[in-house]
Amino acid sequence: MSRAWETELEIRRSARPKDLSDAGQTWGAMKWLRESQDNMLVVLWYSEVPVSGAPQCLMRGAVQAAANRGLDVSAADRLLVAGQDAFARWDIGALTGLTSLLWRELALAPVDPASPYWTHRLVTTWEEHRAAVSFPAPEPVAPADLDARVEAGWLAQICGGALGSALEGYSADRIAERYGDVTGYLQPPTTYNDDIAFELAFLEAFAHRGHLVTSADVAERWVVLVPFGWSAEHVALANLRLGLYPPESGTRANPFTDWIGAQMRGAMCGLVAPGDAAEAARLAWIDGVVSHAGNGVLGETFNAMLTALAFVRRDVRALVEEVTGLIPPGTQYRWVLDQALAACREAEREDPGAANSPAWTAWRRCEKLLEEYNWVHAYPNAAAEVVALWFGRGDFDRTMQLIARCGLDVDCNAAQVAGVRGAMLGPEGIGRRWTDPIGDTLETYVRGMDTLSIKALAARTVEAARNAAKRG
Repeated sequence: MSRAWETELEIRRSARPKDLSDAGQTWGAMKWLRESQDNMLVVLWYSEVPVSGAPQCLMRGAVQAAANRGLDVSAADRLLVAGQDAFARWDIGALTGLTSLLWRELALAPVDPASPYWTHRLVTTWEEHRAAVSFPAPEPVAPADLDARVEAGWLAQICGGALGSALEGYSADRIAERYGDVTGYLQPPTTYNDDIAFELAFLEAFAHRGHLVTSADVAERWVVLVPFGWSAEHVALANLRLGLYPPESGTRANPFTDWIGAQMRGAMCGLVAPGDAAEAARLAWIDGVVSHAGNGVLGETFNAMLTALAFVRRDVRALVEEVTGLIPPGTQYRWVLDQALAACREAEREDPGAANSPAWTAWRRCEKLLEEYNWVHAYPNAAAEVVALWFGRGDFDRTMQLIARCGLDVDCNAAQVAGVRGAMLGPEGIGRRWTDPIGDTLETYVRGMDTLSIKALAARTVEAARNAAKRG
């Protein structure tokens, strides 16, 4: 029987009435809480992406995401219009009620049998993924190379994120119109982003538990270390704080399960499983279901396997083809990757002598094919990764130029493809014009990790991977 009643009774009996002249002052906190709640509500209906300033509306994205997942959102569409009208009138009371109703309609939305989503295979667990493909045997990485290449993987990822932060949320046309070809940082780079925050949380869990790490272990690190997230991570953190653990934390009241939030943190799983695609994918499932499900988690396995195999492969095109083959056939995510590869090959066949146009032609086809998906959705961003890696070949600068030109969630995409190139090429493959402005400092909003040494972070990653290998 709980003894909480005894503590509560003792507190009640010990409490002494206050001077009533001061009692009214405590209601000031209620005003602060109301303003905080109203501010968060407003952000759901309009905000601007940090650094780039691109406009976004998470509630509109939620309706779009639910429709992409094969649900009938006709009722939610009507509430969305009413909510946008209330926002325009700045009627916070009405907006609060409409937001609640909109979340409810999304949670209750029926299946749309005409949606192409239901024509694809749904893979919802690691066991299903493992049974659907033949993973290559793990390959050892030379101990002398591991330290430098893990550090290069981290540093390249941080450089890519810093490049993309100034561009995320914009279309390819608007980026080209404003900047032309992006060949370097557009401003002094900042290392702040949410991608790194969740990777650091996974690393902390993995460092303590190794290959025995569970989704619950990762979830507990999220709650302790990460104060806030966006879209799927925002919902997952709210669920976790209510005691709803994975996989429920990723699926309860969460229309964003196929968005980029899991895909953006896949590199971390590859860095601690170098040369082992199967283990990188398994770890990605463990991490991914904290906030995502199904195709959203497959996005994390894609980047995890790209990074893991980059340690033991040298041909980036062959790497992309191999990892695509390790995504379960018949799934919608696999279809997206196959379409992106087909666009790359076709564009090259049509114009084999051109220096730049095949990549642009391939991206235009992917862009059109996936235009119904939000710029934060995993699918168009995965296609952008394929195009950048395919036409970037082994050149870091060219890969960064292409991923920047594709637009969309550029910091997530650039970080992941840069991490692949760093793990494959080592420090000499990145270029000092990228690394010198970053130096050895990573700044984050993770609790207790405001400022980190990148070298120390890489060393901790290698130590975690080696310790986990010893424990088995």
